[in-house]
Amino acid sequence: MVAVLRRTTNFLSEFSVPLILGVVVAVLAANLFPHAYHDVVHWHPFGDAKLLGHSITLHFLVNDLFMVLFFGVAAKEITESCLPGGSLNPIRKAMNPLLATAGGVLGPIAAFYVGYLLLGGDDAIGEGAGRGWGIPTATDIALAWVVARACFGRGHPAIDYLLLLAIADDAVGLGIIALFYGDPAHPVEPGQLMWVGVGMATAFGLRRMGVNRWLPYVAIGGPLAWYGLITAHLHPALALVAIVPFIPGPARDTGLFVVEDEADQSHGHHDHSPLHLFEHQVKPIVDLGLFFFAFANAGVSVQGVGAMTVLILGSLVVGKTVGITAAGWLAERMGFPLPAGMAHRDLIMAGFIAALGLTVALFVSDAAFPPGALQGQAKMGALLSGGVGLVAISLSRWLVRPNQQADRSDELAAK
Repeated sequence: MVAVLRRTTNFLSEFSVPLILGVVVAVLAANLFPHAYHDVVHWHPFGDAKLLGHSITLHFLVNDLFMVLFFGVAAKEITESCLPGGSLNPIRKAMNPLLATAGGVLGPIAAFYVGYLLLGGDDAIGEGAGRGWGIPTATDIALAWVVARACFGRGHPAIDYLLLLAIADDAVGLGIIALFYGDPAHPVEPGQLMWVGVGMATAFGLRRMGVNRWLPYVAIGGPLAWYGLITAHLHPALALVAIVPFIPGPARDTGLFVVEDEADQSHGHHDHSPLHLFEHQVKPIVDLGLFFFAFANAGVSVQGVGAMTVLILGSLVVGKTVGITAAGWLAERMGFPLPAGMAHRDLIMAGFIAALGLTVALFVSDAAFPPGALQGQAKMGALLSGGVGLVAISLSRWLVRPNQQADRSDELAAK
């Protein structure tokens, strides 16, 4: 029974079933029962109680508390990428994907502003429409991983390349939220960020003391960083990004989304590092909890399609594909080659798959616009970007190299 439950949970997580199901349920509920959907999303489970002046609604619990774990797992992957053998170590090895990440951010921003001007600006799209420029900079890490594996097959270097892009540009997206999408009624209070420093110092102290469990780092340093961010009027979902790098990890990177310390085991050590145990024990909660994130954020009316929808979707597809491909090619000309075994057509496909904005694009939409028509249109553009995955899988028959296509067919046949 336990084995069946574990296999079921792994299947749901691997193929992002909770996230996709949450999107479907949210869209159906928002269109069939809009008032009931609104009441659920803005439900106050603790009555009129507030936390640091914020009403404790389902939306708050998901976006400001649960997403801390989501971005904490992403921070773990970035941390390990900096270790020997990782995608960011040595730095020369990381230059091509990092420059491509810059293209994956700047490309969508440029495409957004070109489209914004062509569509007539605020007068035609809506007042404040220009604030949406940060939404198409995001890539959905989980869906990009699923689609990349379907397109390239296991072990293809383009998968790690794309995941590094996704993690890095989501980190940039969070920085954009922090710097550009603050609440005008509550200006940033930099002095409160001292609490983030206290949290980091605490985590550093725990490491120096030899604490070899991840929970004290997250349970002590995390709340301090969260308090500092929310009182500074910055998004508290970033809290664990500052804490996770201090959790003791393996000596070498073991690969993106690998939960066992293969590097340690290869040297005869069978204990998991605290950093890997953090992901191993938290990621299933995050994967399943994405249902609630999608439910709380993806409930938009199908009648809400408008100019902003087209602008966000177009900026994601055109901006990501062109920006990443051009930046990756430019990096090669500068002497920073693509990973061994990755061709130019793989780079184009990786850029196209990166247009899957969904999760973080919804997150940024919520920060960019207040509830209303523009936010609904922007979220619809983010949701429609999910169709990129289906198109990418179809295109992979022509763009992915034949031997990789065969590898994937063999893998599917074996299953």
